[in-house]
Amino acid sequence: MHEIERQRIILGEIADRPVVTVAQLVELTGASEATIRRDINALHQDGKLHKVRGGAEALHPPQLVGIGGRHFSVSEQMNVAQKRAIAKAAVDLCEDGDSIIINGGTTTFQMVDHLASRRMQILTNSFAIAETLVHTSKNTIILPGGAVYREQSLILSPFENDVTRNFYARRMFMSAQGVSPIGIMEGDPLLIQAEQKLINQAEELILLVDSTKFERRSSLILCALDRVAMIITDNGIKNRDAKLIGEAGVRLLVVEPDQNEVSEAMGTP
Repeated sequence: MHEIERQRIILGEIADRPVVTVAQLVELTGASEATIRRDINALHQDGKLHKVRGGAEALHPPQLVGIGGRHFSVSEQMNVAQKRAIAKAAVDLCEDGDSIIINGGTTTFQMVDHLASRRMQILTNSFAIAETLVHTSKNTIILPGGAVYREQSLILSPFENDVTRNFYARRMFMSAQGVSPIGIMEGDPLLIQAEQKLINQAEELILLVDSTKFERRSSLILCALDRVAMIITDNGIKNRDAKLIGEAGVRLLVVEPDQNEVSEAMGTP
């Protein structure tokens, strides 16, 4: 990962939390502790963050705590080639005239380029997806009511009386924080509540996750694995995870990311 990309991720990660530790940034970027400490020192000297013992904090730490999960701008920089290939395969399943739901996430966000020439009815709780499609496509865009959570670019509401319950979808496309034998995982109760409402309005649930999500865990289960009709992931998926999906009766679609994009993200020629 290039220095500029690492530092962009570090700044995005501290944007919505008081302090981020060196260990957390090592896990997030895959860089060494020494590299992360050098990045923090450089950003501190440039006046872009405060260096603190064992980590870093924003110049103006947020006063209000948002929902759990990484900042949208941070997740957007990770596994980009894989997410693009997954998203293209998802849109290829759609036909003009379909009614679909797209849940907020950086993998589902990659669908927007391929949706530009389509004509569908799309319900989404992603502010980023809605804003982009309004400007780049002729799809009909429908938003549920609620508050905008800027860090994750989501529109969420704890109330039942929104437009969601009046919308029918042939398919719902969603990403997730993790995938395990006991189900699809998310990181915040409000996300669980909002996503369960959306799931109930769709005939089929299609999960879009890059292969690293099979290694991630959370304390919250959104739904059982067998509620999912299909999982689209990249060719980094391990055999044991592919077997898990098959045993649950879930269809698996494995895509090949653009190798030039993968090499560029890894900083290799």
